[in-house]
Amino acid sequence: MNAAVRAVVRMGIYVGAKVYFIHEGYQGMVDGGENIKEATWESVSSMLQVGGTVIGSARCKEFRTHEGRLRAAHNLVQRGITNLCVIGGDGSLTGANLFREEWSGLLDELLEQGLIDEAAASSNSVLHIVGMVGSIDNDFCGTDMTIGTDSALHRIIEVVDAIMTTAQSHQRTFVLEVMGRHCGYLALVSALACGADWVFIPEMPPEDGWEENMCQKLSESRSRGSRLNIIIVAEGAMDRHGKPVTSDFVKDLVVRCLGFDTRVTILGHVQRGGTPSAFDRILASRMGVEAVLALLEASANTPACVVSLVGNQAVRLPLMECVQMTQEVQKAMDEKKFEEAVRLRGSSFNVAVMNVGAPAAGMNAAVRSAVRVGISEGHKMFAVSDGFEGFYKGQVEDRCHLFSLNDARTLPAKHMDKIAEQMRIHNINALLVIGGFEAYLGLLYEARADYEEFCIPMCMLPATISNNVPGTDLSIGADTSLNAIVETCDRIKQSASGTKRRVFIIETMGGYCGYLASVGGLAAGADAVYIYEEPFDIRDLQANVEHLTEKMKTSIQRGLVLRNENCNENFTTDFIYQLYSEEGRGVFDCRKNVLGHMQQGGAPSPFDRNFGTKIAAKAMQWITRKLKESYKGGKVFANSEDTACLLGMRRRAMVFQPVSQIRDETDFVHRIPKEQWWLKLRPLMKILAKYKTSYDVSDSGQLEHVSRLRPKETDTAAI
Repeated sequence: MNAAVRAVVRMGIYVGAKVYFIHEGYQGMVDGGENIKEATWESVSSMLQVGGTVIGSARCKEFRTHEGRLRAAHNLVQRGITNLCVIGGDGSLTGANLFREEWSGLLDELLEQGLIDEAAASSNSVLHIVGMVGSIDNDFCGTDMTIGTDSALHRIIEVVDAIMTTAQSHQRTFVLEVMGRHCGYLALVSALACGADWVFIPEMPPEDGWEENMCQKLSESRSRGSRLNIIIVAEGAMDRHGKPVTSDFVKDLVVRCLGFDTRVTILGHVQRGGTPSAFDRILASRMGVEAVLALLEASANTPACVVSLVGNQAVRLPLMECVQMTQEVQKAMDEKKFEEAVRLRGSSFNVAVMNVGAPAAGMNAAVRSAVRVGISEGHKMFAVSDGFEGFYKGQVEDRCHLFSLNDARTLPAKHMDKIAEQMRIHNINALLVIGGFEAYLGLLYEARADYEEFCIPMCMLPATISNNVPGTDLSIGADTSLNAIVETCDRIKQSASGTKRRVFIIETMGGYCGYLASVGGLAAGADAVYIYEEPFDIRDLQANVEHLTEKMKTSIQRGLVLRNENCNENFTTDFIYQLYSEEGRGVFDCRKNVLGHMQQGGAPSPFDRNFGTKIAAKAMQWITRKLKESYKGGKVFANSEDTACLLGMRRRAMVFQPVSQIRDETDFVHRIPKEQWWLKLRPLMKILAKYKTSYDVSDSGQLEHVSRLRPKETDTAAI
């Protein structure tokens, strides 16, 4: 929530508004006084890395009464506040909408009681409301992710990863209870991300007889050599008759029926705390800016809206439409219409799988998902180790269990004959390639004219920390790398606690692509970010130093400058460090840090595990469909453009795009897309760093209605 508060305050000041904090939620609005304070630029410094909310939150019974809302209205009118940005769940947002609907009546009452005059009533005649959803449960309809959900998933996955090591050592079964009284999102996604054996969620109660089915599944897992079992239970889980399914009940069942050594772990409020993830910081920053724009554009007839995220795009939706649909979910569950609740929440050939290029966290999740979905579709799955190099050397193996593939950067051009021979030997009918720019360059479809073996369905999944593959907004592995950068930046800034003013110069990876530096800079609160895509000269560097020097003369104690490794061959990290050190002499001192390959390592983030799992499953379903379409005369033959595709996230949808059609979008010299969506975030980063710059609002969200049904699957449209 703090990232959202920071973005609203700084964007509000940027557009010339007076911004106020209301401490302790609606209670502070009702009580007034010192609870409502004007915010300054400096008052939101150093809060990005802090969990929870620094302005406090509290449940307020008084605001539910008419008298309480009258007092709140009086406190707002006294300060001339006519725009309200509310961060909370459906209860908070419903209360805000009721407050708005009653506003004119409340003003009339205040006027009658002599608490305000005609001028005050006239100048404050309309109250505009914009909501941002802050909820770890991700239980609000109309948005793909709510603020806080990704951070909660980080806490859960950290615990599960730690538990799995001890469970494996002692051959134990662990039953983990996670939050989610009415929504099973955390349970379902964490189960998906950690490879749990069984999951219980409120929206999908298990079929009668589930006890026997679950125990059989756990027993089969052990008989195949697994040394542990993980079962995840949402706190609101129940069976089809409304009887609660508790973690203790599941534990007792496993012990009684199987005799397994079983333990229960209840995560509780651990899930609400901790440092916010990179995804949550970026989401909240984008939503905060969008909320301010929505308030500026609001008129007396504009309905209260909520700022949401659909795919990778910010949208504005009527607040009460979202609330009503959210309430419909609970109503359907109360009436045991579970299929309706799920709908409202938001669905034998030989196939080779290979990784190409540098490693990216989340690749294993994608491989695991592809293999298991492929097997369930009736295919025989082959693993190709060491990329194209392993392919031509014959490192092709039939594997039906979880495995990890090695990567290699070798391109296939010189070895087409040998690769075709291996495909002939193993009768490969389809190819799934998971990798970065090398995978994009090396996809074998261009050799179809010379080798009939390559006339098969091919699909590429983008997996690279650099996020530099054309045809997709996001790549597997980039989120994990961003979290590594942000965590390191937090620690570096914290290392200077108690010292004099200090600026840190940090170099990130990414090749010529500035995604990691720019988006990492937005999440970490950077003062300047230097990238190849936005050329700069010595005058820009000098202006940045002067700007930072002026900021350091206030109460600001820390500065953060990020530099992409290939942003400029002459303005190196050493050069920028020496320039800042010299020009800031007497005001601040400098330190530099090259993050290096730590950005490529570490456990995959929940987002990357989930993204890799889902995108690979969709790719396998597409491959199955294409295999059926191209199977004629006893063999597979596919040579049309739409049978060699890249599956990527484009704005709101996952899209299969023929690789041949996205060649024109590519800068092959610098290995980056010609157009990159995240460049539109750079002005936002500069505004939040107190630069005077223009902000393009042409891509900002427009008010639209809540969509109840997503588009059906197609090759070129949303899935």
